[in-house]
Amino acid sequence: MSKMEVKTSLLDNMIGVGDMVLLEPLSEETFIENLHKRFEHNEIYTYIGSVVISMNPYKSLPIFTADKVEEYRNRNFYELSPHIYALADEAYRSLRDQDKDQCILITGESGAGKTEASKLVMSYVAAVCGKGQEVNKVKEQLLQSNPVLEAFGNAKTVRNDNSSRFGKYMDIEFDFKGDPLGGVISNYLLEKSRVVKQPRGERNFHIFYQLLSGASEDTLKKLKLDRDFSKYNYLSLDSASVNGLDDAANFRTVRNAMQIVGFMEDEVQSVLELVAAVLKLGNIEFKPESRVNGFDESRVKDKNDLKEMCELLGIEQSVLERAFSFRTVEAKMEKVSTTLNVAQAYYARDALAKNIYSRMFSWLVTRINESIKAQTKSRKKVMGVLDIYGFEIFEDNSFEQFIINYCNEKLQQIFIELTLREEQEEYVREGIEWTNIEYFNNAIICDLIENNQNGILAMLDEECLRPGTVTDETFLDKLNTVCAEHQHFESRLSKNSKFLTDHSLPHNCFRIQHYAGKVLYRVEGFVDKNNDLLYRDLSQAMYKANHSLMKLLFPEGNPAKVNLKRPPTAGFQFRASVGTLMKNLLTKNPNYIRCIKPNDKKAAQVFTDSLVCHQVRYLGLMENVRVRRAGYAFRQPYEPCLERYKMLCKQTWPHWKGPAREGVEVLLKDLEVPEDEFSYGRSKIFIRNPRTLFFLEEKRRQCLEDLATLIQKIYRGWKCRTHFLLLKKSQVVVAAWFRRYAQQRKYQKIKSSSIVVQSFIRGWKARKILRELKYQKRCKEAVTTIAAYWHGTQARRELKRLKEEARRKHAVAVIWAYWLGLKVRREYRKFFRANAGKKIYEFTIQRIMQKYFLGLKNTMPSMSPIDKSWPARPYLFLEGTHQELRKIFHLWRCKKYRSQFTEEKKAIYEEKLEASEIFKDKKALYPSSVGQPFKGDYLEINKNPKYQKLNSVVDEKVLLADVVNKINRANGKGASRIFLLTKKNFVLADQKTGQVKASVPLPDLSSVSVSTQNDGFFALKLKEGTPSAAKGDFLLSSDRLIEIITKLHRTGAASADREPISVDISDEFLVQFKQDKVCVKFIQAGPKNGNSVTCKRKNNRLLEVSVPSP
Repeated sequence: MSKMEVKTSLLDNMIGVGDMVLLEPLSEETFIENLHKRFEHNEIYTYIGSVVISMNPYKSLPIFTADKVEEYRNRNFYELSPHIYALADEAYRSLRDQDKDQCILITGESGAGKTEASKLVMSYVAAVCGKGQEVNKVKEQLLQSNPVLEAFGNAKTVRNDNSSRFGKYMDIEFDFKGDPLGGVISNYLLEKSRVVKQPRGERNFHIFYQLLSGASEDTLKKLKLDRDFSKYNYLSLDSASVNGLDDAANFRTVRNAMQIVGFMEDEVQSVLELVAAVLKLGNIEFKPESRVNGFDESRVKDKNDLKEMCELLGIEQSVLERAFSFRTVEAKMEKVSTTLNVAQAYYARDALAKNIYSRMFSWLVTRINESIKAQTKSRKKVMGVLDIYGFEIFEDNSFEQFIINYCNEKLQQIFIELTLREEQEEYVREGIEWTNIEYFNNAIICDLIENNQNGILAMLDEECLRPGTVTDETFLDKLNTVCAEHQHFESRLSKNSKFLTDHSLPHNCFRIQHYAGKVLYRVEGFVDKNNDLLYRDLSQAMYKANHSLMKLLFPEGNPAKVNLKRPPTAGFQFRASVGTLMKNLLTKNPNYIRCIKPNDKKAAQVFTDSLVCHQVRYLGLMENVRVRRAGYAFRQPYEPCLERYKMLCKQTWPHWKGPAREGVEVLLKDLEVPEDEFSYGRSKIFIRNPRTLFFLEEKRRQCLEDLATLIQKIYRGWKCRTHFLLLKKSQVVVAAWFRRYAQQRKYQKIKSSSIVVQSFIRGWKARKILRELKYQKRCKEAVTTIAAYWHGTQARRELKRLKEEARRKHAVAVIWAYWLGLKVRREYRKFFRANAGKKIYEFTIQRIMQKYFLGLKNTMPSMSPIDKSWPARPYLFLEGTHQELRKIFHLWRCKKYRSQFTEEKKAIYEEKLEASEIFKDKKALYPSSVGQPFKGDYLEINKNPKYQKLNSVVDEKVLLADVVNKINRANGKGASRIFLLTKKNFVLADQKTGQVKASVPLPDLSSVSVSTQNDGFFALKLKEGTPSAAKGDFLLSSDRLIEIITKLHRTGAASADREPISVDISDEFLVQFKQDKVCVKFIQAGPKNGNSVTCKRKNNRLLEVSVPSP
């Protein structure tokens, strides 16, 4: 980056204040007002130092594109406007470059956007880390684990359509290059009570609705399910459909995600069977049945759902039915069996449903971990992402809210501790004196809840384990006794008299003053939910199931490993999980995202001040700002600070030659900033009050305006000078071009005048020469004419003499001939009278025949064999001769014509002749084929590389290759096939792939059937009993029907070892399709059917072919 290039900053073009640490004055009202102002301008991210506040916009914003990812990549945290990508990039670069393990803590109440924030962090890290086939596979598996966990762990609540009902912590593991290797997911406190009961306006977990909406009919049939939600007691109906959620599409997404993560098909089926079993379990109802001893025993009302559930899980129906009616209690060597009443049976049913679902969810997490865990055992860098429930304050708060708020207290404790530690480490690193900061330490609240001796959780466990009658009221009494004097515990029945008249505090409740405010908890259900008890009979029944997962989910049901020890309580397990999580977080560098919900309506551009204020309080954001501002509100490295404010001092502008720190010292001294407002660290300048920073920003803004005015003035002067010089240069160029143009015009004028004079002179000379040539020509022509006339006269005189001499010689000859004739007549006069008639007749006939033959010679027709013209006979008695001569001439003409043929052409005409013998006057299609030559190989099998594979299959010479349509008997539609004919076989192959579909030896072909009409349909009938006849006859269609059948007939007739193939011509014939015979009937189609031939299936035994009228 050049020194003159101005970097963008958090402070540039700022809407409100981008970092709450710089808010002046600082109060809760100004804090909310700044959030509101930024929210209205779609600025949903704001900083508190390194903490990101995220407002849920409830709409799509164009700030999460690939361009945005590149914009924030490898940039300083404060270099650009606040964004979640800046925090993700800072965490990733610290992990990659500084080898520091990172954790990103995302908190906020339901609907604030925690899940989306975790997705954005993971997608950013996936986008900026390395590429490669194996790396991309790991990234895809990590990202696709989200849809699976959301389907099984998220649900629609009144506050959020996709609310996470469990806490999730994912450790993403990287190698030394920063490429992901795998991950490990931990889940916390799935809200399993939602499986059996949902508040009004809320839904069960997504997977139930997705399965019923998106699964195929075949899948639902296997799972014994119906699509109707109303048929299942565990599914609430008032919110079954959610606007903007496509359950069917999401189910397909989940199936695809499970495949990508690595689930096997049988594992997916097993999981769906468990989901179906939970639905079926909810439909089991009980009725009381009196026993002899006077106690009621529960019985299943309708056993159909019980039967189907047992079939899904592979359990004997009687075993599960008994587990719902009896409970076995074991104590040392004794077993006591007691009956369950209806209420206890319903409790057992719901407990079993909750345990099946929660254990299946834990198995899913474990299975995903097996797929995404890192394969290498080398040292790995870790980035943790924590997406966990925020602080919850409802009208009715129970055990779930209590432990959720306990978790948030622990997170707040670690947040304050790590934030202060980070501040202190930076002060020490920069050599700035550290002053202790006063803040509220919530360790006293954590101790109230988790203390091993007298903490609330410890007393709840003690109450659950003690013998005797244990109720929620006895637990509250114990709390009133032990915690009465604690300053953060309030109860109406405690020894503290100041709460006795507090009517806002009911008798069956207690109140804890958390860091985020007071929360009222109703003790009803605390003991049962902490016990989380599942009867051993049900565990053993589940262990006996033949289902592949049930033995893994219920190991305590193994009769060989009976454990009489009471299982740990839910509170104990959660406290241990939170403790492990806190230890894990303390080993990593923390990064915080605080999510805020702007309104309860899930509407865009709606900001409810009271709701936001409530969340700001219980997230402890004001406390966070005060901790950051307790020392120095703003700090910045010397180089960017000098780069940003160097224009405020003449000594540092435009370039400072020395070290950056000295430049900053000169700058602040020149601006007369009080020394108590800043301190110099080793690499950063620390500014105590935001007013000082805003003073520097205002001075910079004024200076930038002055610099902009100066730049504009210099630019305008340069622009005017440049314009004047351009005009001056243009004037010189225009003048030069004009002078050139004038000289060119003058030259062209002189040149054209010279050409005119030259043309006149050349014309005069040419005309003079022409006159001389014409005179010489006339003289030559006169001599030639006179000579010609003279030669003509001489020739005519000679011709006259020769003609006279010839007449004289002719006269002598005539006289001599008459004399000889007279002598002959005198000598033969005596014979003439007896033979005169015969002689005259013979002479006359001879003359007539001579004249006839000479006339026939001159009127002979052409040599074309198809020319049918012949001269008319002159006399009737020549009729026989005339016709005989016509026949002889035609035969001779044909012989002459045939003598010109090559062998190939001769074969073609022989095929045409044979086609005529077969089809003439029998098939309406024949006349149109007469003028078409029989080409044979229309596909050029040997030359076309597309059919190289097919050419290699056929060893013999191909006599015919063409594309035909194979007719399907089911619907009468045609499929394109390649038809090949050789001397021994005919072959049908796929047109696209060239794969051979059928190869039939010609001896197996018995006959060919065609119609009399103008269509291309023909049936190749195979001999019964031959191997080729197994699949039946072939019904084909082709525009070259005449040629195909002619070549088939010739090939069969040419072989001496087999019978010729017969051709049947009929408008109705039978075709053998495998075991059935189908009649093919040809009919004349009306004009409404168009000009195309159509084939339709009328029934199983009839195909009707409609042929248009000719």
